[in-house]
Amino acid sequence: MAEDLQDYTVIKEGEAEILMNIKNQVFFNKAQVNNRDLSIAVLRTFISKRQEEHGAMLSKRKKSAEKASEKDASGPAVEEASTESALDNEKSNGECEVHEEISQDEPCSISEEPVKNSEGNHHGELKPPRVLEALSASGLRALRYAREVEGIGKVVALDNDKASVEACQKNIKFNGSVAISKVESHLADARVYMLTHPKEFDVVDLDPYGSPSVFLDSAVQSVVDGGMLMCTATDMAVLCGGNGEVCYSKYGSYPLRGKYCHEMALRILLASIESHANRYKRYIVPILSVQMNFYVRVFVRVYTSASAMKNTPLKLSYVYQCIGCDSYHLQPIGRTMSKGSSVRYLPGFGPVVPQECSDCGKKYNMGGPIWSAPIHDQEWVTSVLEGVKSMKDQYPAYDRISAVLTTISEELPDVPLFLSLHNLCATLKCTSPSAVIFRSAVINAGYRISGTHVNPLGLKSDAPMDVIWDIMRCWVRLMSKVFLPVLPDRSSLIAPFDLRKVKNHPVKAQAPDQAGSIILAKEPILKANFARAVASLSKAQAKKIARFLPNPERHWGPKLRAGRQITTKHISLLGPEAVNGHLNHEISEEPKAKRPKTGDANDPTSSS
Repeated sequence: MAEDLQDYTVIKEGEAEILMNIKNQVFFNKAQVNNRDLSIAVLRTFISKRQEEHGAMLSKRKKSAEKASEKDASGPAVEEASTESALDNEKSNGECEVHEEISQDEPCSISEEPVKNSEGNHHGELKPPRVLEALSASGLRALRYAREVEGIGKVVALDNDKASVEACQKNIKFNGSVAISKVESHLADARVYMLTHPKEFDVVDLDPYGSPSVFLDSAVQSVVDGGMLMCTATDMAVLCGGNGEVCYSKYGSYPLRGKYCHEMALRILLASIESHANRYKRYIVPILSVQMNFYVRVFVRVYTSASAMKNTPLKLSYVYQCIGCDSYHLQPIGRTMSKGSSVRYLPGFGPVVPQECSDCGKKYNMGGPIWSAPIHDQEWVTSVLEGVKSMKDQYPAYDRISAVLTTISEELPDVPLFLSLHNLCATLKCTSPSAVIFRSAVINAGYRISGTHVNPLGLKSDAPMDVIWDIMRCWVRLMSKVFLPVLPDRSSLIAPFDLRKVKNHPVKAQAPDQAGSIILAKEPILKANFARAVASLSKAQAKKIARFLPNPERHWGPKLRAGRQITTKHISLLGPEAVNGHLNHEISEEPKAKRPKTGDANDPTSSS
């Protein structure tokens, strides 16, 4: 290795160090430090929760065993009384005694049998979780898991590229005894490996270059019951509606190009994972779903239950998006009807919208199905955030992941998708109110509203679209009457500011058939109250906690796929310094690689 060190650079991230070849033979992206840090934080919380769940299960089984033993103790007295009262029929009495004896022995054997857990341990001890990194490349993620996550078991790193596996094995040795004892590297197709190791791993991590769709079917089979699947998708152009037909072929959902497209990408990915899990009588429970930088990342628990799987249609919906304004509506796929203790599963009622939008009269585009149930578990989010804050020195990207988790902790969990205040104002061609004023109006109308981690301008609310447009109509009317010589009676429009100090920004004229003109032509039914509400600012905003941070450096985004030749056309991805440095290195090596041939007397083409 000493001879080749001039071709390598040492990269340190967290407690792991790797040797990276400067020729782009193995993929590495510095920007994914956010992804790796967040994965480590969730993995630490998973191990803690897993231990708590195992302790609760042992306690429950112990109580069941105690109840069974108490029942066994009272059994002989009942048997003796029944024997004395039935001496006249010895044969039938003997048969009854045998039957009772067997029925008493069964719970006794359960109580005396050592408790088994999901890993097959007969002593009630929980084995360390096994982790599979299906697409390891340099192995940096697997090495960080092994060196930084306390209580972790074996980490299996896979790749079907020989150069990547050799680099991973080299990095395992480079990181010392802890990495050598915990991390394995194999040259294998991840799909085949996961299919041949069903329900064997407590955690499966998928972080492919592009779409994870081809790995999902085998991944949901490889996770143990109650295990965790971590999945990344970087094909955002497809998931966000750039190629809707491609998205449908890969994920089984049709995307829409709205301001909420990145959250819709998360929900499409979750719906696809649920679809693959359902084929094996399994279902998922999302614990954290994040959109960061140029990718989406979801963390889900996988469980097995044929009865719970029936609830899947209740968690999926189609989306109707108006092509003229920002109105959108969700159509659930299924519904339930309860009668006594029985539950019937039925198709959902529909359609939820008329042929034309009730707000602007335009047509609807239809997308989906998407996951319309909560995409986060707020208890998990709080636990992960507390763990990150307590170990802030161990996360290189602490500022970024703590900001994202803080914003997620304040999201409305039961409201799919979101609105953009600037888009609403663009439709009406009016000046935008501040987020605080708009939030106050929604809260004063009796509805909930929050931000979203996906977009700093996005607003999640359970208010229906007719209420949203009524608030905007009232805002436009308020702004259009500011500088009248004699102010009219505006008792129904309560403002938190002095109207005489507001600049006059009238609504720009539109054609009568435009969506904005049609919306403003209607009289508002709701009289908006713009007085500042107490909850108009979130706790993080009130404390002035940073929630949306800029990228730490330029060209912080996706990188070139491993093995491709770096040229000047990749400056937008890698930056001029990286590209020029690589090209200069190639030029310096060129005389060695392509040394001119010396003249040969026997060669007729050589000049004398």
